[in-house]
Amino acid sequence: MSPIRSSDGPPPTREAGEAPAASTRDPGAVSELAAQFEDEKPGRVLAGRTGALVAAVALVVGALALWQVFRPLPQGSKYYLIIFLAGVLPLVFLAYPADLRLRPRLRRLARRRDTPAPVPPRQRAADAAPPEHDSAAPPEHAPPRDSDTPPGDTAAPPSAAGRSRPTPADWALAALALAACLYPVLPFSIGSGGGGYDAFLDRQGLLVPADLVMGTVLLLLLLEACRRTTGWILPAVCLLFLGYGYYGGLLPQSWPVAHAGLDFSQLVDAFYNSDSGFYGTPLDVAASYIVLFTIYGAVLDHSGAGRFFVELSTAAFRRSRTAAGRTAVASGFLLGTVSGSGAATTVSIGAVTWPILRRAGYPAERAGGMLAAAGVGAILSPPTLGAAAFIIAEYLGVSYLQVLGWATVPTILYYLGILLAVEIDARRSGVRPVAIDAASPWRLLARFGYHFASLVVIVVLLALGMSATRAVVLATALAAVLSFLDRSHRLTPARLVGSLVAGVRGVLAVTAVCAAAGIITATTTKTGLGPQAAALLVDGARMLTSDPAAVLVLTAVLAAVALSLLGLAVPVTASFVIGWVIIGPALLDLGVSAPAAAMFVFYFAVLSEVSPPTALAAVAASAVTGGRLVPTMWQALRYALPAYLIPIAFVITPAGLGLLGIGGVRRVVVAAVVLAVSVAVLAVAAGGWLPGVGPAGVPERVVAALAGVFLLRLEAVPVAVGVGLAVVAVAGVLVRRGSAGRSGGPTGTPELREVAQ
Repeated sequence: MSPIRSSDGPPPTREAGEAPAASTRDPGAVSELAAQFEDEKPGRVLAGRTGALVAAVALVVGALALWQVFRPLPQGSKYYLIIFLAGVLPLVFLAYPADLRLRPRLRRLARRRDTPAPVPPRQRAADAAPPEHDSAAPPEHAPPRDSDTPPGDTAAPPSAAGRSRPTPADWALAALALAACLYPVLPFSIGSGGGGYDAFLDRQGLLVPADLVMGTVLLLLLLEACRRTTGWILPAVCLLFLGYGYYGGLLPQSWPVAHAGLDFSQLVDAFYNSDSGFYGTPLDVAASYIVLFTIYGAVLDHSGAGRFFVELSTAAFRRSRTAAGRTAVASGFLLGTVSGSGAATTVSIGAVTWPILRRAGYPAERAGGMLAAAGVGAILSPPTLGAAAFIIAEYLGVSYLQVLGWATVPTILYYLGILLAVEIDARRSGVRPVAIDAASPWRLLARFGYHFASLVVIVVLLALGMSATRAVVLATALAAVLSFLDRSHRLTPARLVGSLVAGVRGVLAVTAVCAAAGIITATTTKTGLGPQAAALLVDGARMLTSDPAAVLVLTAVLAAVALSLLGLAVPVTASFVIGWVIIGPALLDLGVSAPAAAMFVFYFAVLSEVSPPTALAAVAASAVTGGRLVPTMWQALRYALPAYLIPIAFVITPAGLGLLGIGGVRRVVVAAVVLAVSVAVLAVAAGGWLPGVGPAGVPERVVAALAGVFLLRLEAVPVAVGVGLAVVAVAGVLVRRGSAGRSGGPTGTPELREVAQ
């Protein structure tokens, strides 16, 4: 595939401060930067004997996951989960450093302040180099710095910390994790414990001291694994639930959340030897689905599919006035079909499209917001949604194809909102047209369109009734075979093994999170916290109104706020699990259908990646563009605004089920059209411009926002009011344009009239 360049007519030359696109200069650097944002904390780059050992174990784990699809272990799924966790958890301690030093963490926090990212001296030198040296220039952004090196320092290599070796303590924790995980299946006695898998299950509710010791060790190791991979917040939340389970009996029994109390042995038994603890549904999803889709994504990436998707997006809009913005959005959607990681997708598309956006005149913060919003769509885009989507399928007992169907219309509306915001920004800000020097999209499709084949195969096989696990394995095999159509990306045995290892390494963090989520689900189940918290949420809404419809709306709003705050603290998967067991029952008690409640929780868990003040995807975008962090977050929030309101329509009216593809063709079409209008007027309200007409003043923007909110109700009277308000807003913009034209104001100038076309 030929490199993509942007130009304003003649062959492009780099402007001052502009570096070449990372994807066309050093793909390895882009991959390393993306890895920094795959989870909240980066892992080590292991080499030598340690790297070989980790790769060998990851290969065995991947092979076991594939074997389990066609020849399940005869002892049952829980036995498989025990073996899977025993292979993965020790790797977490080898692949992720402890990073307990305070000084590096304070420096990282300082780098996240509201200041532009510094440009490394090597890049400044490259930017000053003449164009003829572009081919040797470094990537758009160097890999992240050593955590010990403050901004501006260049004494240490950028990724020196990432290449640190495991310490003796790491090796000890890995060995301890292996022992604690394998203990339930060890065939020999250990004191009064051990004795094999069946003997361990027979002691459920009657754990012996050896069981308690090993269960406690595994509990502590999972908390540490979560801390290493995602930070301190999730372990703190798990400890909060643990404390509630242990001390809840001391609460006044008149309190709604009080319970009889659990002793420590009961808690360990619930975590270690029940189906709702460590080996519950979240871990089952990670070991049965997520690992296979992660391997599939790694195979596609190594076969060149990711690069093809970005280049196809760039080529498709090369002659459009808003080509730069449309390219970023389309790239996010196409990469999202195989990625499932919002922040990493943001880095991947930003490395290619940020130079084009900059030439078009986008400020770094606005471009970063666009990239973050487009990247988060990776978690919402079929056929490979985020990990929480697989948990939905397991919790509700439906096929993964049904979950994909529920996500289709909301995903289209999400990207419609971003595209409208792109069009509005281009006209409001006077973005310069940029011609993109790229191959014909038809030529790219003819040569590399086979990359879509495996995606189509997944959907077709699911539609034919095949399980999601078998469908993705067969799609992975097809992608590997088709890779031989491209000489530079063919998956030789060595590269295929590398893809398998990369896929397993990509699931380490989510496995730790899913296993630790068992602490939350088991405690909630044992104490009955879910119904009690749901009752509190509904009672809070009823304190404000007694009207059933208003109670449902207020409960949905309160739930949205609670889920948004929860998502700021914990990863998407954990946010969904907590939200489902605490907030899900409140929605179900008010008559909301299970699909609508689950997708409501799912969307707000995902949107945490663009919600200030954490907004991991916006942090990733800021690292690419060098823009200020806080303004980038607010821009990302503005681009993703419709996605915060669309889920409310799922739950406040039965007609909202049409957005999930439920209820017949007529309901689906009506709901999609009405919500598309709602997204459009909300985009006008947020962007302050009506495409094809001109700027919208504050009164028109307020009326447009009200119209969008009314349209969310999806009932005859609210929809009629919303349409009427939308007409009023459009009329107001037309009057404003006419007045400005007669007075010779800015809207009437030839230059801005051309921009508005």
